[in-house]
Amino acid sequence: MEILGLSPMTWGLIIFSTALLLMFTGIPIWVSLAGTGILFVFITNPNAMAMVPHKLFESLNDFTLLTIPLFILMAEAIAQSRASESMFSAIHKWFSWMPGALGVSNLIAAGFMGMVTGSGPAGAATIGGVGIPEMKKRGYPGPFAGALVAVGSTVVILIPPSIPMIIYGITTQTSVGRLFMAGLIPGFMLVAIQCIWVVFYHKMFIEKRVAAEPVTSPSLGAAAMSAIPAKVTWKERFSTLPSILPFVILAFAVLGSILLGWASPSEAAGVGAVIALLIVAVLFQGYKVSTLKKIFTMTVNESSMILLIMAAALLFGYALSDVYATQTMANALMGLDMGKWGVFLIINLFVLLLGIFLPPAAIILLVIPIFTPVLTQLGFDLIWYCVVLMLIMQIALSMPTVGLNLLIVKRMLPENTMGQLFKASFPFLLTIIVAVFILCIFPQIALWLPNILIK
Repeated sequence: MEILGLSPMTWGLIIFSTALLLMFTGIPIWVSLAGTGILFVFITNPNAMAMVPHKLFESLNDFTLLTIPLFILMAEAIAQSRASESMFSAIHKWFSWMPGALGVSNLIAAGFMGMVTGSGPAGAATIGGVGIPEMKKRGYPGPFAGALVAVGSTVVILIPPSIPMIIYGITTQTSVGRLFMAGLIPGFMLVAIQCIWVVFYHKMFIEKRVAAEPVTSPSLGAAAMSAIPAKVTWKERFSTLPSILPFVILAFAVLGSILLGWASPSEAAGVGAVIALLIVAVLFQGYKVSTLKKIFTMTVNESSMILLIMAAALLFGYALSDVYATQTMANALMGLDMGKWGVFLIINLFVLLLGIFLPPAAIILLVIPIFTPVLTQLGFDLIWYCVVLMLIMQIALSMPTVGLNLLIVKRMLPENTMGQLFKASFPFLLTIIVAVFILCIFPQIALWLPNILIK
């Protein structure tokens, strides 16, 4: 059917193009989406304008949304303390026997930080602030150290509690608890694959470079001669356990309470936020007014941004569905003579393309309502696909132009260009693609844990 002489697909392209054009001008994402949605509802169906307030209310009238500000509060409490330094030091001592121990420790620390932050940029800032200076002292090239942190810290959107997973669960009406469990094994699998690359790189390049240059080399410095770390005793390793015990308690309080059925994700988020604030106040003297003010201010700012984007995206989606654009796009995908994996590839390439311009929350809210019926009809499990989607968006987080993690790391490496950072990131991005292929071949890697733990 045509509306005002244009087909639904044409209207869809016009609406999408208008929103993207507004974003390119620097207008906030939520303003671009809401403005575009209201404009085209008014143009194509003025009588539906009365539905706009109801749609906005419906988009935020969900108890599960409480998890977003509460998990962000938990993440900001940890990020604004010296908690990352304590965790990094403990992990480094336990893995000091490995070649490339410092780089491996950064990746493992990013994985564990993911269990208490759920935010990629927060992970990059906390891990990078500690790890990048130390890696540079040990002879790691600046771009490699930056790429390791930038890409490695994106794993926090895959390891629970993940804010993008919460948004995906709300959007697709799937269990957030099951999504959390689905991301756990693939998340640490990806960390393991990236650690293998770091060990290989360290053996092939850094150790040889250190051995070939004199101790006084200005490019390395005397500290770089410690490419093979000093031996750490078992006593020193065990002495670090008390410093990481609070984080183990925090992770268990959040994930364990969901797994054991003691609490819903929203309730677990509340418990996690309280425990995180207590850890920061008692162990890291984070009870000062200035520290608390920063924690709560950052929480309000980030939560408001995400919730505004969610409300605006639902209004934008309403404008698309009102002209039958979403239904037409879904039918067009189903009509492609490419087989289920061909359609799957097209969907993910489109998501990756959007990731160059939009943050994960906006991508999920814009395209997942369109793709969900297609994926379901093709026989793909929506829990499994969430894990794949998080991996695809990890690549997007490490690419220009949005590249939030790269932008954060770039501030720590003013002497290096964004091009150098992206070039060094490429092998790490390949590890994510390898993880996607493994999940496609063995989907039970993502589905086994939620299937046995959450019925």
